[in-house]
Amino acid sequence: MEKKYFTEIVINKEKLSDGSDIFVAHCSSLGLASQGKNTEEAMKNIKEAINLYLEEQPERYENLQNKEPLFSIIEVSKSAKATNSIRHRSD
Repeated sequence: MEKKYFTEIVINKEKLSDGSDIFVAHCSSLGLASQGKNTEEAMKNIKEAINLYLEEQPERYENLQNKEPLFSIIEVSKSAKATNSIRHRSD
């Protein structure tokens, strides 16, 4: 039976300079990124990039997990006020 490997992919929606949306897929465990016009295309492209990368550098499989990664999403509010933490030295 072929050994299975897993890695986390994070997709962020970003804006191009012309204002159009682009979806960027990041694989932090391998240091790779790819993009697509939608999340499906971004996932397809990052999977292709990962497969090509591992084809050339099979030793990097050790950077991957052999069980599905766990993750969670949290909501962060912007209610806290930012403070200026830079202190100027007064001579």
